[in-house]
Amino acid sequence: MENSWQGCKNILCIRPDNMGDLLMTGPALRALKESLNCKITVLTSSMAAGIARLMPGIDEVMIFDVPWVKNNVAAEAGAVENAVQEIRTRKFDAAVIFTVYSQNPLPTVMLAYLAGISKRLAFCRENPYRLLTDWVPDKEPYSIIRHQVRRDLELVAAVGATTLNDRLLLTINTELKECILQKLNNIGIATDKSWLIIHPGVSEPKRQYPVEKWAAAGKELIKRKGYQVIITGAAAERALCETLKEQTGMQSFNVAGIFTLEEFITLIGMAKVVVSVNTATVHIAAATGTPVVVLYALTNPQHTPWKVPCRVLPYQPHAAPQSKNEVIRQVNTFLYQQQIPMPDEHAIVCAIEELTDSDFSPNAVFAAAPPPARTPFEDRVDPAS
Repeated sequence: MENSWQGCKNILCIRPDNMGDLLMTGPALRALKESLNCKITVLTSSMAAGIARLMPGIDEVMIFDVPWVKNNVAAEAGAVENAVQEIRTRKFDAAVIFTVYSQNPLPTVMLAYLAGISKRLAFCRENPYRLLTDWVPDKEPYSIIRHQVRRDLELVAAVGATTLNDRLLLTINTELKECILQKLNNIGIATDKSWLIIHPGVSEPKRQYPVEKWAAAGKELIKRKGYQVIITGAAAERALCETLKEQTGMQSFNVAGIFTLEEFITLIGMAKVVVSVNTATVHIAAATGTPVVVLYALTNPQHTPWKVPCRVLPYQPHAAPQSKNEVIRQVNTFLYQQQIPMPDEHAIVCAIEELTDSDFSPNAVFAAAPPPARTPFEDRVDPAS
């Protein structure tokens, strides 16, 4: 497989998920570009397109919300046909399809197949026959669960693509700092004093950490450490952030919706520490090198912060509806047999203290997902290190 890809100079990489998913694919995209000296076009969702344009190694972005991945757009059959035609006009030499282990790659592979792309690479659990020219049998999650970054790197390594820098990267516009500081000052934040970020919003309700627990943590941070608490979120999360601000009280500030994505990334890079649920903000923090504390609902064990100083505080989501995806059900049954309670405000404050202690090494990387008990998987969760 390796030698057959050396002449591929125009490669389509398909990652039709959310921002965090695409961001974790960044090192693999750069591995392709560096090893094959090729143009990288990414086909992704409208939810991830904004961050794609800020990722080094991506030359061009195509947007298509595929109907077989969760999104807010209902694509019809005609849209699929149009996407195939658009891909065909780009005359790609090869296509790489990136997935999480619970996804079937073949619907996405079909886009590349129908568009006439001659080389097609993906992990696949079942035999794809001629749909994939380069098939890497998918052993996850039955033999091992790798971090998503490592999974994507191992996929492209199958065709000879590697990189010496496997960290998450984003282009940070430092010229935005003055504008950001002005916005913070305008709502009463003393930017010459200590502040940190709390990011409570989630893309999936089952990952939600309760507002009252967030507020308790915010109050503790203000009282014990003297922090100003900046509560971030999208415009659609403004009501949630305002409720949290009201419950936290003085020295907490709701900035939901006031920053563009590029400004938000720069803001994360300016923060002393970020406290968040497991969502895209965690991976943005990793890409900017910002220490992060994660309230980690145990839904995706392979998505912990990658190669950044962090503390992961796992917990079992309360009354989360069981997925109908049998792969996810298998993981939930055998990996998460023991109930893990939600961490309280003291655990959050202690985690922040550990990350911001003067003796703390900025190059240290801390706990990834909690190690599972021995199960029929007979493996461990691969750490983000």
